[in-house]
Amino acid sequence: MSKPTLTARFLTTEAGAPVADNQNSATAGVGGPLVLQDQHLLEKLARFNRERIPERVVHARGSGAYGYFEVTDDVTAFTRADFLNTVGKRTETFIRFSTVADNLGGPDAARDPRGFALKFYTAEGNYDLVGNNTPVFFIKDPIKFPDFIHSQKRDPFTGRQEPDNVWDFWAHAPEATHQITWLMGDRGIPASYRHMNGYGSHTYQWTNAEGEAFFVKYHFKTNQGIRSLSSEQGAELAGKDPNSHQTDLLQSIERGVYPSWTLYVQVMPAAEAADYRFNPFDLTKVWPHADYPLQRVGRLVLDRNPDNVFAEVEQSAFSPNNFVPGIGPSPDKMLQGRLFAYADAHRYRLGVNHTQLPVNAPKAVSGGRAANYGRDGLMATNGYDRHAKNYEPNSYGGPVQTNEALSAPLAVSGHTGTHEAPAHTKDDDFFQAGELYRLMSEDEKKRLVDNIAGGLSQVGRDDVIEKNLAHFHAADPDYGKRVEARVHELRED
Repeated sequence: MSKPTLTARFLTTEAGAPVADNQNSATAGVGGPLVLQDQHLLEKLARFNRERIPERVVHARGSGAYGYFEVTDDVTAFTRADFLNTVGKRTETFIRFSTVADNLGGPDAARDPRGFALKFYTAEGNYDLVGNNTPVFFIKDPIKFPDFIHSQKRDPFTGRQEPDNVWDFWAHAPEATHQITWLMGDRGIPASYRHMNGYGSHTYQWTNAEGEAFFVKYHFKTNQGIRSLSSEQGAELAGKDPNSHQTDLLQSIERGVYPSWTLYVQVMPAAEAADYRFNPFDLTKVWPHADYPLQRVGRLVLDRNPDNVFAEVEQSAFSPNNFVPGIGPSPDKMLQGRLFAYADAHRYRLGVNHTQLPVNAPKAVSGGRAANYGRDGLMATNGYDRHAKNYEPNSYGGPVQTNEALSAPLAVSGHTGTHEAPAHTKDDDFFQAGELYRLMSEDEKKRLVDNIAGGLSQVGRDDVIEKNLAHFHAADPDYGKRVEARVHELRED
């Protein structure tokens, strides 16, 4: 067998052949036209044309880092997940922070929810926790999601985000009032990714070794303290440095100032869900801490920057259907929709074999290759035993099922069809938004009203404005009165 003769200091083609000249294209004579046979030129141009994959439809602009999660408290009474079973155990992680609505070139300091997507490389496979920096969201049924995102992103005619579209959708989605109050409040523009909380937002299921089921909500509390920007500060920073949050995260880790978060969970015994005063699976609702106090689990620390933003941050893929034993889904409708949609988005953007990319590959199996029978498709790599079969069951010692469910089964009843979510005693679209408003100081309320009115006053249709004002009145009479007065004031100017 021949040995390699080229060292890393020599430039080669994709096929490994040496490149003689990387500064001058081949021509037909001095000063003549280029020749088709210049394989190196054609390869460079063709590769350059294909260097970018489609950006994410949502969460397009993001930053990422590696780190670890360390268990600090015993939670084995609630889950049998291996990476949570011992105090002091550490698990490698990768996180991607992001804005939601804007394109890849948008500014970091925008008034927008932030994605908080976390991958745990556990000994039982990758566990992906896909959340935001808010505990709630705008809608509670995934069938509304494409329409919601269309209303928030650039208009197909004007090519810009339109207040008419944004507020018209919200006028027809009263359940968004709670999240609007979060978004337009003081935490709507984090000062950096380090200075914001993260939430699983959805309700998930934990199952312990005895098979007992619990519903949980995740809360990552920043240890750097909450810091946010006003609308004026955000606009100024976005103009000065569109990459502000990316720069801050990169430089803090490079300096050895490692950001960290403490993970807490709220735990609800599964039997209590049916009679709880709010629908516990409604993504537009929170569980008040007085009902289900926070219980500490561990801490997340980020201590290493990616070597290549494209390869590791932009090609990172998070899917909430990546569970591990002891953790599973709940009847949360939005979560149920995302169990399909996220993985399908990655299959479109990155290909069916995206889980073989290093940032996505599980560390629980040899060589980062899943032990399954998938073989072909775009960007399939080598590494299987040439005698390995690609079907199951087989008689040749291939991997087999465990017959052990990852989580407890969810009880179902009734008839199939389209149904509204079951109503609980305190279920409406406005109560919790009003509760949040009433928690705010007088200065916080003023800034909230100014932020809402600044956008709503730009809407061209009076009926859309009136529908939105009705939502704020329903949340709290003072809330509605103040927003209405400020909108009218701005429209008269």
